Amino acid sequence: MSIGKRAAAEFIGTFWLVLGGCGSAVLAAQFGGEGNPLGIGLVGVSLAFGLTVLTGAYALGHLSGAHFNPAVSLGLWAGGRFPARDVLPYMVAQVLGGIVAAFIVLQIAKGQPGFAIDGSQAGAFASNGYGPLSPGGYSAASAFLVEVVLTAGFLVVIMGVTHARAPVGFAPLAIGFALTLIHLISIPVTNTSVNPARSTAMAVFSGSAALGQLWLFWVAPLLGGLIGGSIGRWLGCDRQNGFS
Repeated sequence: MSIGKRAAAEFIGTFWLVLGGCGSAVLAAQFGGEGNPLGIGLVGVSLAFGLTVLTGAYALGHLSGAHFNPAVSLGLWAGGRFPARDVLPYMVAQVLGGIVAAFIVLQIAKGQPGFAIDGSQAGAFASNGYGPLSPGGYSAASAFLVEVVLTAGFLVVIMGVTHARAPVGFAPLAIGFALTLIHLISIPVTNTSVNPARSTAMAVFSGSAALGQLWLFWVAPLLGGLIGGSIGRWLGCDRQNGFS
């Protein structure tokens, strides 16, 4: 399949990830006010991210590998599973898909009376942050560490479940559950990135404070992806089953 069509699949998949995951955080996490039973909260948002990856992977994995994340693309290159020439086109498609989805989420959210983005607040418009922009007030060092470690773990899972000897057909389930777990751990710390495209998409509309911290949500996940991909390769997971 041509790189154009594969990049288009990455655009669509990342669009779906940001629309479903970040859209749930913006539109449904606190629906009706804090404590309202209709609000899905941390667990609901975590599941939303996992479900978007799960469904997107089943729909598009056979076309592009269903990376939907620059850190995954770079990590799979480090793991010997993805050609270097395709990393940049995938990253561009992923970032653009995320930004378009964030724009649509913003247009929907603006339909609620009184909606406004307060860029000084932690997690504003589902943005990622540390220090005053961390939901739990965590430091930059804590944010960097959690993003590196969880992204590395995510790559190890991805490479393991798509190995040639792994059960066929179950990879999207494991990857979706892994992303859910990652969000359950790190939403209080950084609002969970592990994905530079997702972070960029929301920061573009969240104001200068989020944009000023965006560097961490590129550097840490990309570093984590390189580490996780290298670990997966060392473990012998560089042979794939055709999914990623």
